[in-house]
Amino acid sequence: MIFIVGNSRSGTTMMGRILGKHPSVYTFGELHFFGQLCAPPFSSELPEEEIKKLAAQLYCIQREGYRTYRNPHRFLEEAQVFLAGLTAYPETSTALFEAFLCHEASENDRLIPCDQTPRNVFYIMDILELYPEAKVINMIRDPRDVLLSQKRKWKRRFLGGSDLPIKEMLRDWMNYHPITISHIWCTAINAAEQFRHHDRVTSVYFEELLTHPEKIIKHLCNFVGITYTDEMLQVPQIGSSVAADQPQQLGINPQRAHSWQDSELSSAEIYLNQMITASLMKKHNYTPVSIKPNIASLGLHLLSFPVKLAGAFFFNLDRMKNIRETLKRRVFK
Repeated sequence: MIFIVGNSRSGTTMMGRILGKHPSVYTFGELHFFGQLCAPPFSSELPEEEIKKLAAQLYCIQREGYRTYRNPHRFLEEAQVFLAGLTAYPETSTALFEAFLCHEASENDRLIPCDQTPRNVFYIMDILELYPEAKVINMIRDPRDVLLSQKRKWKRRFLGGSDLPIKEMLRDWMNYHPITISHIWCTAINAAEQFRHHDRVTSVYFEELLTHPEKIIKHLCNFVGITYTDEMLQVPQIGSSVAADQPQQLGINPQRAHSWQDSELSSAEIYLNQMITASLMKKHNYTPVSIKPNIASLGLHLLSFPVKLAGAFFFNLDRMKNIRETLKRRVFK
């Protein structure tokens, strides 16, 4: 199994599309199994009814998308058929997840399932321990480009994501604050850093993927154990927060790198981002710019931070199976 992880808006979806172009790989949508659908300890046995409910949730998210899915109960019958067809009934959530991934990949005539949930960067240790054959691809992107993408994420509804519910648009708007986004970028980078020498984990810089796509993808194919094909680079240019979707345009657009340099980020936002991420930017060869923040804008961001943080917390309660555990991993790690 392949797990693509990293800070949100770091190229995980693009990487999923690239690998999904391979005839052996089936890329799922963002399933958000770890942390949202299931909380530690992941290897604990669950009652049969809970397994069935969890399978229905997975089907619902995969069929409808994690930002638009509604009523998992409608997928209970499909979940029951799936579970009844297994040679060994999964007694734990992780066994169910593996069975679900492999089953769906097989149903689509593929051998290797690929999960592209960014927040799994906070669960790399669990993934490596629970799935001894799994490979993890960690995406890293300039924190200022991540900041810009997160700032504009709520506009996806007008850039091609027309099915995005109003609630999700409001959630994206509430989630954005330069301090919050910068801090979470740091925690995501640090979460993956401890596995930088692990033989089943590799990191890819988004900027290098855009500049040298063939070289990077060939490296990843060797890492995963599949054969490179040119078709893997022919992905649709969709999903950006900066530009409108162009599904008819295939290929990897190198201009998506360094968008923050000519963008709507204010001097105060860039200043705060660089101040918070300074040491990790240096470690990952991202060069800060000398910038003097607008004092009024800086003050406004500092004053609004507690309000935005509280709002983001309440907007995301439904995405935390265990609030204490999620905050521990994503905020305080």
